[in-house]
Amino acid sequence: MNVIIYTIPTSEWCNDLKAWLKKKKISFEERETTEESKWREEVLNKTGQLAVPVIDIDGNVLIGFDEKKLEEAIQKAKA
Repeated sequence: MNVIIYTIPTSEWCNDLKAWLKKKKISFEERETTEESKWREEVLNKTGQLAVPVIDIDGNVLIGFDEKKLEEAIQKAKA
C-alpha cells in the first residue's frame, strides 16, 4: 500500500492526520504544498483545489481528515 499525504506545516488537520497514521502504524510519504513547493502543482492537478490535507492511497484520493473514510480506503487498499 502506497500512502502519500499532501500537507502544510501550519494545518492542525494535517498534524492530526500524521499522528493518526503513525498511531495506526501506517507508513506514508509527506509532501508539503507550500507556495514554493513542487508538490503544490501536483496536488492541484489531482484535486482541482489546494485544500489540505489530501491523502492518496494507491490512487484513491481523499480530501480532508475523515477517520471513517480513511479506514475504508485503507481496508480497500489492503484487500
